[in-house]
Amino acid sequence: MIKSTVLLASCLVTGASVLPMICQADNQGESLSAPAGWQQVWHDEFDVLDGNKWQFEVNCWGGGNNEQQCYTPRSENAYIDNGVLHIVARKEDFRGPAQQDDQPGYDINDTSVLKPYTSARLRTKHLAQWTYGRFEIRAKLPQGQGTWPAIWMLPTNNRYGSWPASGEIDIMEAVNLGANSDRPSAPAGELETRVHGTLHYGREFPENVYAGTGYRLANEQSPAADFHVYAIEWEATEIRWYVDNIHYATQTSATWYSQAVDEAGQWQEHGNHAPFNHPFHLLLNLAVGGGWAGTVNDTGVDSAVFPQVLSIDYVRVYQCQPALSDARGCASQSPQARLVIGAPKPAINTPSQPQD
Repeated sequence: MIKSTVLLASCLVTGASVLPMICQADNQGESLSAPAGWQQVWHDEFDVLDGNKWQFEVNCWGGGNNEQQCYTPRSENAYIDNGVLHIVARKEDFRGPAQQDDQPGYDINDTSVLKPYTSARLRTKHLAQWTYGRFEIRAKLPQGQGTWPAIWMLPTNNRYGSWPASGEIDIMEAVNLGANSDRPSAPAGELETRVHGTLHYGREFPENVYAGTGYRLANEQSPAADFHVYAIEWEATEIRWYVDNIHYATQTSATWYSQAVDEAGQWQEHGNHAPFNHPFHLLLNLAVGGGWAGTVNDTGVDSAVFPQVLSIDYVRVYQCQPALSDARGCASQSPQARLVIGAPKPAINTPSQPQD
């Protein structure tokens, strides 16, 4: 795989380009009041599991990085209780499809792959999608080595090419909460408590890049101990990350990009703030192991911690009213938030242009 060097404000990280090996924000930002000017345009309070809002993925594909779960639509892996969605990862052998449903040869009845865990992944693909806005999710996270909860967004259509040339927005990810911390300069005995916000973009895999940062709750709280609100505000030129209304990180279109090869075999750059300028949908899932969770902290998967649950109280989507053409106008900003600088953009060779 291609390796990339990513500058994250005051720290320099070199890591495999498909893994968000990212830096620590250490409670940058300040508490902000409830956002003003935002108008709710979609929500789910999880009174029922609404098939008009969410669809289940069904596969044992492994997420493209050797995750150890099969995703199922069973009530054992996703259910509503007292207004809360519970996504449950269980230790059990299960067989299912080898491909994701948008890959050639997908067959929902395929049982060719055996995995040692089950879980669920829900998405709003083809049911609800948005370009820009504020996205809030109140959630309580699982804990234990090998757990990998994610609240994130993917493009509904790959306008600029396959992953991640058309973009990926990770609102919140966490791995191995409660395991031994591998945070740089962590004192002996510190446990993992970070959540992370990341963008993936650039060229199609394996020439992809990413940039992001982590955040720790005050007083060494664990995100697995209680519910917290995870959010982004997404504009044409800027994406901001929040935990409990604390703005802790910002990325701008000055350092994200999308490049692809045209029909003439030349690299071209997609402008106008691509790839984060077209419709994305939401995803909620709990993965097990894989190329990030399985390789850091205590490494591997601790089967003794399962079952584990990602609990989601609500999902709420807002748009700014009235919004400017680039979606600005309702920003909740803190000058203390970390500005995350993405990977250096590769030079491209474009065909010579005819002279007048």
